[in-house]
Amino acid sequence: MSLPDRFRAYYLEAGDGKPVARLGEVPAGTLPEGDVVIRVSHSTINYKDAMMIKGVGYRIKDFPFVPGVDLAGEVMESQSAAFRPGDQVVLNGYGAGEHFAGGYAAFARTRSEWLIPVPEGWTAADCMGIGTAGMSAMIGILELEKNGVLPDGGPVLVTGASGGVGSMSVAMLGAMGYHVIASTGRMDEAPYLRDLGATEVIPRAELDKEPERPLLPKRFAGCVDAVGGKTLSTVIASMDERGVIASCGLAGGNTFTASLIPFFLRGVRLIGVEGGHGPIAERRAVWARIPKVLSREKLAAMTETHPLGDLPRLADEVLAGRVRGRVIVDVNA
Repeated sequence: MSLPDRFRAYYLEAGDGKPVARLGEVPAGTLPEGDVVIRVSHSTINYKDAMMIKGVGYRIKDFPFVPGVDLAGEVMESQSAAFRPGDQVVLNGYGAGEHFAGGYAAFARTRSEWLIPVPEGWTAADCMGIGTAGMSAMIGILELEKNGVLPDGGPVLVTGASGGVGSMSVAMLGAMGYHVIASTGRMDEAPYLRDLGATEVIPRAELDKEPERPLLPKRFAGCVDAVGGKTLSTVIASMDERGVIASCGLAGGNTFTASLIPFFLRGVRLIGVEGGHGPIAERRAVWARIPKVLSREKLAAMTETHPLGDLPRLADEVLAGRVRGRVIVDVNA
């Protein structure tokens, strides 16, 4: 089978003031240059995708444009020795769905050096249950490990715990034996978070405020923070000696105010997680580790699957913070 002239996609076209999203067909010329063509089976929806769908925060010059920063499927054509037709592969980020056509289409073209093979025993849908959110969560967890935050070292906080990055972090940290404190704005999700692996569940309001003092009582050995904003300010002041924070989200704001005192007097370390364009070697290590930590059964407990046509509603839910866990998008449904 060769790449058809036109194929099904959820795409953006020029509108009056901001792009308009459509479900229809796009020409093959929409795809970027690359040495691998993928028959896409599944994608997902991240915060970036929701922003793109709703015309928030991005300036698109070339239309039609296909969003979707994550995709998985089968190699159809390859000019690379690294992949052959029939191989199952995953693409996370590297500009897909932001700067060139991404995962919300039946076909994608990309560079082979950005691709990861689907882990043995897993499916393309499983990998989209993980997506950039789960990959970012594991990068953050590995940063905690590398900097000495181990399961016997004290509680680890996960902020934004009901969302995609948060749910993944809770499940993987719990499976690794950590004492996980899950912070959420939806306390009705406490049973869900405990089932995933949280030891304690606390309300977001407990942390979502400017700290009264530069140093608060020592509370957390580590943190995977998907919120930012005032929450991150309070977390920094509440870290234990040599505490480590992996920052990988901004649901509560993209700025924060903090004193330098926790860094100087407690040796607190704040590490940024680069989910979109990190080194491919780091991503390979992440995708090798995730199946060893997270079972497919646990993954299924935090995912739901929707057809491509549900994206407008899902985007609203993501931006409003009402999505639990992860959403898999069946591109062919």
